[in-house]
Amino acid sequence: MSEGLSQEDVAALLNDVSAPEAAAGRLGAKVAEGTLTEAERQVAEQVLRVMLDGAAIQVRKVLSETLKDSQFLPHDIAVSLANDVESVAIPVLQFSRVLSDEDLIAIVRAGTPSKQIAIAGRPEVSMAVAGELIQTDNNLAVATLVGNPGAKLDDTLMERAVTRFGSDERVTQELSKRPNLPLSVAERLVHFTVESLRAYIAKRTDLPEAVITQIVLKTREQVTVDLRSAHFPAEEALELVQHLHAAKRLTPSLILRALCVGDVSLFEAAMSQLAGIAVHNARLLIHDAGQLGFKSLYDRTGLPQNYFPAFRVATQVAHETALDGSAYDRERYRRQMIERILTQFEEMGTDDLDYLLIRLEDPTPEPPTRHRQ
Repeated sequence: MSEGLSQEDVAALLNDVSAPEAAAGRLGAKVAEGTLTEAERQVAEQVLRVMLDGAAIQVRKVLSETLKDSQFLPHDIAVSLANDVESVAIPVLQFSRVLSDEDLIAIVRAGTPSKQIAIAGRPEVSMAVAGELIQTDNNLAVATLVGNPGAKLDDTLMERAVTRFGSDERVTQELSKRPNLPLSVAERLVHFTVESLRAYIAKRTDLPEAVITQIVLKTREQVTVDLRSAHFPAEEALELVQHLHAAKRLTPSLILRALCVGDVSLFEAAMSQLAGIAVHNARLLIHDAGQLGFKSLYDRTGLPQNYFPAFRVATQVAHETALDGSAYDRERYRRQMIERILTQFEEMGTDDLDYLLIRLEDPTPEPPTRHRQ
């Protein structure tokens, strides 16, 4: 049974000017416990309101710290604390479950950076509140938000975050750690990271711009293709292809690279996108046993004709070779693919061969040789 608040307690709490912080702490603790009777609770809440009305900042800070995670904190008092000065508001903003989304959104819109960061780091952040935070210009708040496992972020919100803050390293680093990151968002992160690499190389070296562009293009394409596993579902391949096409990054060399590492679903999605036909139709044309289907599809895509021999051979190798899921199977597949392409390059000139080698050069080391037992 709770001892409750006596008349003497109330009088002491209201009149204890010698130690107001201690008095606030005692009262806050009683409210936070949730063991008061209804009558006692009403008295205690009235005392809290009196304390907040003109009390010193230190007293209000004690109340905020004491009541920050209590479900028994009255809503109007929670709102009052949350709208107080930063040192008083932040504990409640970080932890109070009493505050509604509407309360939090109003505070985000008020524009105090430290309060926005506190809200972004709450144990749970709804999509409505997350959306408001992403609309601010507060890089630190958004970095905190996307790095918060308790923040609910759908694909649209992550796309919005990377669009607005993709050039901020803190945001991109935290966003890259989120599980189940959509491929389109991951590719955007790659783009911003590689552009940072371009700026770094240009600043630190005397390399010609054309060479820097070549390095950046090769890196971006390789990382983009490596984002996907050969076993990802076709729907995700189509989503990534549509994103790359809209961003004008669906290049012939990227498509060929995908095919050369065994990502047939990405290749099929890319061909269907460029040809303007359904993936199913593109797949039938690609895997046509005759000579007509793939050539007709290729011509429809508008891809360079000097790439056709490499695509034709790569498609044939893909028909004959399967990834088995064993260690280093992607590396073996890639080497076999490129060897086969290079042995059948009579139809392509030296310049084209050099171009392909630059685009498909793979720094992955040979897998270690296994000793027979």
